[in-house]
Amino acid sequence: MLPYWRLSAYYFFYFAFVGAFSPYFTLYLQSIELSATDIALLMSLMQLMRVLAPNLWGWLAEKLGLRIAIVRLSALASLAGFSVFFLTTDFAGLFAAMALMAFFWSAALPLIEGLTFAHLGDAAHRYGSIRVWGSVGFIIAVLGLGHALDFLPITAVLWVIAAILGGIVLCGLVVPEAPRPPAHRQAASFGDTLRRPEVQALLGACFLMSAAHGALYVFYSIFLVDIGYDKALVGWMWALGVLAEIGVFMLMPRIGQRFSLRAILLFAFACAVVRFLMIGWGAGSLAVLVLAQLLHGATFGAYHAAAIGVVNQWFPGALQSRGQALYGSLSFGAGGMLGGLLSGYTWESLGAAWTYTIGSGFALAGLAWLLFGWRGRDRDEGPVMGADPSS
Repeated sequence: MLPYWRLSAYYFFYFAFVGAFSPYFTLYLQSIELSATDIALLMSLMQLMRVLAPNLWGWLAEKLGLRIAIVRLSALASLAGFSVFFLTTDFAGLFAAMALMAFFWSAALPLIEGLTFAHLGDAAHRYGSIRVWGSVGFIIAVLGLGHALDFLPITAVLWVIAAILGGIVLCGLVVPEAPRPPAHRQAASFGDTLRRPEVQALLGACFLMSAAHGALYVFYSIFLVDIGYDKALVGWMWALGVLAEIGVFMLMPRIGQRFSLRAILLFAFACAVVRFLMIGWGAGSLAVLVLAQLLHGATFGAYHAAAIGVVNQWFPGALQSRGQALYGSLSFGAGGMLGGLLSGYTWESLGAAWTYTIGSGFALAGLAWLLFGWRGRDRDEGPVMGADPSS
């Protein structure tokens, strides 16, 4: 039987951590008087470990056949690493704590995704009904903590995040192992696939899209508070972006029937070019800020769903897990790390507006790479990942 609620609970707490950590932990780091460069360095460790850890832990899980054991180990070690933040405000100690937490925390999601699809079997179209609880967790965490911080000291961020990590530990203990799918022989080699120009264009563009989001994930909350918005509204802005993302995920099966995945990706990149210019130069207007956050539905929701669909098509069978790992490492890992680190250096020297303009430039470069590097047939990319075949 499908352990629906146990898997859903894991996603709930996993992305609740993201909802509490990404918007508000930077405010805590700012409160202990770290520089923008130091904050960017610490936060970029999350992206660095997303380059290194998933491939290592995935290889280890395959060799040992102990996926759920590694998931549980990662949850316990993540909580242990985060606990160090209660003990020190010294940069060296914070760096070690972040590295430890990020290394183990990054291990879990690819393994949980594999377990979820193994439990689903032929009912893969139900993935969205499980994954949506992650978005619910994010929204509850980002709104609840945002409102709480208008009354509580900023150190409350540490206690809330630690409690959420404890929830991940408990969920990891009750999620069951799943049977492994049978191995399939694959005709095309991994190297041959990577040499295709359209594959290089997609992966390169995905790297640039994540780099474009670097300043958003590191400095967005700090930026809004600095220009006069309260922390509750900061939480609503993050939640609004995720609500737009959920709406797009729900519509993707229909959108995918009308438009090619290449067209969806081009549209998402164009939206990213506009979005980061709006944030950088128009955040003083609440209406502009709201519209920019609604574009998150395109710059993450549509982009990610379409990119995963294309990767699944181009890296089939035995190549699929390696293709998804490469996509995640290059985009959310390496691209996010570049964007985060660069924004740390430009935030103080060039200011917020030009930092977000650089992000817009990354998105524009990705748009150009996709447009001219991928010239295949209009509808040869395969279905959107997670689309219900009955739609």
